Amino acid sequence: MEYLSTRGHDSGQHFCDILLEGLAPDGGLYLPRTYPRVDDATLTRWRGLSYAELAFEVLSLYIDDIPADDLRALCERTYTPAVFGNPRIVPLRRLLDRTSGAAASAPAVYIEALSNGPTLAFKDMAMQLLGNLFEYELGRRGETLNILGATSGDTGSAAEYAMRGKRGVAVFMTSPHGRMSPFQQAQMFSLMDANIHNIAIQGVFDDCQDIVKAVSADLDFKRRYRIGTVNSINWARLVAQVVYYFAGYFQATESNTQKVRFTVPSGNFGNVCAGHVARMMGLPIDMLVVATNENDVLDEFFRTGVYRVRGSADTHETSSPSMDISKASNFERFVFDLLGRDAAQTRHLFDDSLRTTGRFDLQAHPAFAGVAERFGFASGRSTHADRLETIRDADARYGEVIDTHTADGLKVAREHLSATVPMIVLETALPIKFAGTIIEALGRPPARPAGFEGIEDRPRRVQVLPADVQAVKSFIAAHCQPQP
Repeated sequence: MEYLSTRGHDSGQHFCDILLEGLAPDGGLYLPRTYPRVDDATLTRWRGLSYAELAFEVLSLYIDDIPADDLRALCERTYTPAVFGNPRIVPLRRLLDRTSGAAASAPAVYIEALSNGPTLAFKDMAMQLLGNLFEYELGRRGETLNILGATSGDTGSAAEYAMRGKRGVAVFMTSPHGRMSPFQQAQMFSLMDANIHNIAIQGVFDDCQDIVKAVSADLDFKRRYRIGTVNSINWARLVAQVVYYFAGYFQATESNTQKVRFTVPSGNFGNVCAGHVARMMGLPIDMLVVATNENDVLDEFFRTGVYRVRGSADTHETSSPSMDISKASNFERFVFDLLGRDAAQTRHLFDDSLRTTGRFDLQAHPAFAGVAERFGFASGRSTHADRLETIRDADARYGEVIDTHTADGLKVAREHLSATVPMIVLETALPIKFAGTIIEALGRPPARPAGFEGIEDRPRRVQVLPADVQAVKSFIAAHCQPQP
């Protein structure tokens, strides 16, 4: 399997090359040259597999430069009940209405639990595998890697917990200063491992993301200091997320003739882009619903065809902070597919139009009709008032306490239900990560999983820096993992 960039770079690279590289040299994002197709017989065979076995089967379609036995061992080491707390790894919970006496909600609505990993967020699903992949490949090459990332909340802690103590790897994680929940900050900043470096940027998440892209675009610096990425711009992370779409589908259906819908809380478009890839592979997905919060750049595009990024001053600070994003970096992958994989046109939109005007408009483009018809996308928006009401309703009606982002997903999912097609809402985090809003909604704190008692009171190690690329480069140069 060879990979190409959304902006045209095509040098026949394989998986392990782009695993360590992250962003392509031309500033684009890597995608496979073609999506492998999964037939009916394969889907039937995959229904009986464990999650680790399913991960191996899916990943094998994209990875041909790791021996099969090694890849299988990496999947088995990653996806265990000891790490994710359940034999199914991503179990479905059907929402049962306790108030009406009905045996089950109609139509069928499920929550897919993606948040039982070490940091209580869906990012663990890919990041735990990524940590093992990095250590494996760096060991084969006798090299080191300095990972630079940006987080609005959950990516950072998931990356740090996955990479802490890993041989040959250091992590430099940027986050918007003061804009994550207290629990999220504590998860990251309380880590004292020598290879973990937290950088709080005086700005918003988009400033952090812009810094990561700017450093990655400086090829001399990137190569000199061995810079890699763990954000969802890294294809390895996105392809790992494809697996749980297959796992959720198999749990919600009995035969391959059935279709499902997925609703995905989304800010950076990585999570739902994995669903797009699964659908392109042949998974019977009827609809992919993008749920945003008040930062509704993606909802605006799917409704109007206009993609309009917001400035720092116009990015709202919300109670679902992991989606406080106005530049969805993974969106470029979908637009590349939407435009028939036209790299020149994609480069023009993302490198020229966005940089000069902050927007592009595809409403009149013939391809825009394919958003719903060919690719099955729909969208919706949720506000603070909406998520409070959804949290209260889920508690009263189903006996489920859900986090703020999952509440955004459930609220929007209800706008796109079908009487005959099950709806699966992806749970993106556990409620304890956003306890303040849960208390506001329910008048009581959410349950705190074992091992996280008093986390907010632990000592912290974090460096506050301005939103300046050179300042971050200097910090990396002073603290980076040396070459062997």
